[in-house]
Amino acid sequence: MSTEPSGQEGIRAPTPAWSTRIPVPPRFLRFLRRYLPNEAQHLFALTLLVGLVCGLVAVAFHLGIKAAEHALIDRARLQPHGAWAFWMVVTPTVGGLVAGALLTWLVPGARGSGIPQVKQAYATERGRIRFRDAFGKFCIAILQIGSGASLGREGPTVQICAGAAGMLGRATGLDPKNARRLIPVGVAAGIAAAFNAPIAAVTFTIEEIVGQLDHTVLSGVVVAAALAAVIERSVLGTHPIITVDSYTLEHPSSLVFYALLGVAAAAVSVGFTTSLLRLRAGFRTLQRIPGWAHPAVGGLVTGLVAVFVLRFFHTTGVTGGGYETLGAALAGGLGLRLLLVLGAAKLLATVFSYSSGGAGGIFAPSLFIGAMLGGAVGFLDVAALHHPTRHLGAFALVGMGAVFAGVVRAPITSVLIIFEMTGGYGLVLPLMLANMTAYALARRWQPTSIYDALLEQDGIFLHAPRSAASIETTLVGEIAGRADTARQDATIGDACDEFVDRPAGRLLLIVDGGGNLLGGVDLDVLRAARQVDEARPLGELARSVPTISERASILETVRRFEETGARSIAVVRSDDQHELSGIVSVTDLVRGQFRGQPPSRRSHEPTTDPAVHARDVAKPAPWIPAALRFVALREAVEQSVCGAVLLAAPGTSLVVLAEDLDTLPGEPELLSLLVAADVAHAIEVVDPDATLQDVVLALGDAHVIAVGRAGERALGIVRRRDLAAAILDSLGARLAAHRETRTTTLPSGSGDRPDH
Repeated sequence: MSTEPSGQEGIRAPTPAWSTRIPVPPRFLRFLRRYLPNEAQHLFALTLLVGLVCGLVAVAFHLGIKAAEHALIDRARLQPHGAWAFWMVVTPTVGGLVAGALLTWLVPGARGSGIPQVKQAYATERGRIRFRDAFGKFCIAILQIGSGASLGREGPTVQICAGAAGMLGRATGLDPKNARRLIPVGVAAGIAAAFNAPIAAVTFTIEEIVGQLDHTVLSGVVVAAALAAVIERSVLGTHPIITVDSYTLEHPSSLVFYALLGVAAAAVSVGFTTSLLRLRAGFRTLQRIPGWAHPAVGGLVTGLVAVFVLRFFHTTGVTGGGYETLGAALAGGLGLRLLLVLGAAKLLATVFSYSSGGAGGIFAPSLFIGAMLGGAVGFLDVAALHHPTRHLGAFALVGMGAVFAGVVRAPITSVLIIFEMTGGYGLVLPLMLANMTAYALARRWQPTSIYDALLEQDGIFLHAPRSAASIETTLVGEIAGRADTARQDATIGDACDEFVDRPAGRLLLIVDGGGNLLGGVDLDVLRAARQVDEARPLGELARSVPTISERASILETVRRFEETGARSIAVVRSDDQHELSGIVSVTDLVRGQFRGQPPSRRSHEPTTDPAVHARDVAKPAPWIPAALRFVALREAVEQSVCGAVLLAAPGTSLVVLAEDLDTLPGEPELLSLLVAADVAHAIEVVDPDATLQDVVLALGDAHVIAVGRAGERALGIVRRRDLAAAILDSLGARLAAHRETRTTTLPSGSGDRPDH
């Protein structure tokens, strides 16, 4: 791959509409820094904004689907004479065909429900959901659900809102670590607005996306969910999403059948997820029909099933979310045969609609299937215990939560979401009994949840431990960070203002007006150039930068670093070698190796040489008094072998770097007033016995770290560039040992060929 992109042959960065970094006017950034001077205030303000924006987006998505259903599938159903059957089949088929083409050639990241994509973005710590995918999901899901696909709007709402939250974070220059925290904020806002259920939105986000009770994101999740729910209720009304009678547990003897309902819900949940996964795998091997036409097959099956149910049972519910028919079941207005037929028909249509590659969720279909199952079990209760039929709706209500718990594996959410969707709280005990039974049995029979199983089917294992060979299997695209980009016609001064919060040494990528990558410049070079001429065009500082495909392994990336000697490499997309994906540094490689592992695995399976410690890579730094005058301070820094000095200040570790002094104004009168304490800043301290992995974790986004024991003077410092060199040496030694081990274990006569 070329390492000298230039001119029209260069690598094309994403256009502003789809960019992973939203171009921001420097004046706007200065406004933010004036009124939101720190990251905490910035993040809180964005949390409020995300709640408001996601509430509006979710409402727009909801109304868009209703309008599309009215214009497409509802109009097809109302055609006179026998034409309705023809159009009921053609409409979802054509809708699937158009959606498949768009998903294949324009926005492949918009396929599916959206929740697995959000889980992957959050779990891999990249925290990036492309706005292109979110916008594509908005449009395609409206088209496909509106044309009759048996899919729900709730999953897409999650991805859309998470994408909107990420876009707002990037547009306002939020730090990447805090930008990742906006993902659960957007998820909670989307669920709250989709279901009109802010409490369940919070619990779902914690259970399914975050995975643990993380107090750093909990407050933002609560605030955003509440604001989104307020927006949704202001536009669509304060009534629950489904209006039902107020049910209570009048007959304790019915608990036996509620428990039986939990068992049946577990069986149906496992059958639903298993059939969906198997059919999805089957579509991937289907060669006779092109991939872009697969969703049309799902639409065709859905249309045929819908015609069958409407023709012989005179009811709807197979297409879309089926909320009207669901309301009839919750009111106890459907017979036993109709409940069974609708449940089976909805399951079949949903499995084909989703597995064929559509853009829609499984929330609403799982609730629908659960209601039909619950109503059917309610007839058993009536027949066996002679209870009145008015409580059939109570069983349907509990069945919704039970199947939801078995499919989604969010037990707390499955209880709360039913309460908030219906506005009734009289069935707490039956709900908890059935839901926990379904959850426990489904988890025992099928340990992997549907969202994790979908990701694993795509080759993404969020919870799998890293092996020693993962250096050859982990893709650099999974660990690449967000790239900073600026246009060549921007001035040096504007670029410095825009990226004022970035550490020195970070690479800024420079693009021309057409989006072609011209090269890059280190920010410390950029800031030094500002002292000479801040009006100079940024493009004059561009130098060539190495690139690598996002599908390259960490092993290949290490080799690329060794070949180029670069500190950062631009990552490009595998499906479009002209589109910028991100940027990767050497420390990203090490972080990517043990990201997601528990501490026990990090200590026993190091990805770097455990014999190399922090003391081995630290460079000595002289200690100076905090009151040392500036002239003497500069001399001490210049004489230091590491270009830094440490202050003898009790209780903290303070450092003065050579680059800190270079950024100060040049007036001698002002400089003579300064002492070392005026220009020093605090840094983290790591134990001398710490491994390189521990140093990487402690260093974070900083540029330098001290090495020393608690209560003692530091031995020295470790700069990021020195750590990168040590990591490369460690990885190189480990790779050599890995190759030697593989060679010695090859059978005789196999030559040098590795096993596949």
